[in-house]
Amino acid sequence: MNKNIIVTGGLGFIGSNLIDLLIKKNYSVINIDKVSYSSNFYNVIDFKKIKKYKFIKCNINNKNKLTKIFKTYKPIAIFNLAAETHVDRSIDSPKPFIESNIVGAFNLLEVFKAYIKNNSKTLLIHISTDEVFGDILKGRSDENYPYKPSSPYAASKASSDHLVFSYIKTFKLPAIITNCSNNYGPKQHPEKLIPKLIYNILNNKNLPIYGDGKNSREWIYVTDHCLALIEIFKKGKIGEFYNIGSNKNLNNLNITRHLLDIASKHIKIGEKVKIKFVKDRPGHDLRYALNSKKIIKNLNWKPLIDPKKGLEKTFLWYLNNGHYFRSLKKKDIIKRLGNS
Repeated sequence: MNKNIIVTGGLGFIGSNLIDLLIKKNYSVINIDKVSYSSNFYNVIDFKKIKKYKFIKCNINNKNKLTKIFKTYKPIAIFNLAAETHVDRSIDSPKPFIESNIVGAFNLLEVFKAYIKNNSKTLLIHISTDEVFGDILKGRSDENYPYKPSSPYAASKASSDHLVFSYIKTFKLPAIITNCSNNYGPKQHPEKLIPKLIYNILNNKNLPIYGDGKNSREWIYVTDHCLALIEIFKKGKIGEFYNIGSNKNLNNLNITRHLLDIASKHIKIGEKVKIKFVKDRPGHDLRYALNSKKIIKNLNWKPLIDPKKGLEKTFLWYLNNGHYFRSLKKKDIIKRLGNS
């Protein structure tokens, strides 16, 4: 029985964690990744000798190569995680986000559209973000909430969501769109807040926090997100949107203080490790918050890892996997957040 699944962007944070769970559930995974600055072969080092894992270097904008991969491996599902994801970088240079997140999604859709003519039961799951909804100052945004993206990154993801949905409606593509809250956990690139803070704590550096630190995000442990994606693959309804969140919000200052408390239990914190408020980034949304009742009710999924427990698990993973930071270029670790 064919159990081949394609994961695009599988050298990244969420993709590599998803691959781990899929292999454990006895699926064969073809990891397609263009190998950018945020791709990391350390993330998949445990899969190298596993027969159910195959890596192929491929940009999803390479339509011909992508078509050949589909024909060769005949996937039963595609999880699209290929994307530029860091908001700061999208402010500095929006073009790569347009090329990867919008044009890349278009090329993937075209290849998928041709493929399903003879493989109609294959499912495309397009993974997106809560940032498409923009600021949610009160309450929580459900799947019917209007899109109002604030950054080039969020706009590029909103555009890709609309593209996917248009192909569902117009061409009857068997696809599902998911919007998830802020992920954290092992294998996340340190341009993002939590691994950035952990790196700085471990290396006796100050902890740069945008503005007054009150920007609030809904934090979900990465394996909770990945388990939700697998449930959507198994039981989700074609053409639907599903929000995936933890219903747990913490602002940046809360996160930083929790990490300092956790670190103090395991290491001696250096003298230079102090909170440093820096100039806020342009268009910085104050609060994101999802209503995830739909997936909880319809697919019987729920998050398992509480943020405080998840933060300790995350800190300990980075503490015990020093090779991860050493596998990255130092300039990519230190130049983001607080230096622009």
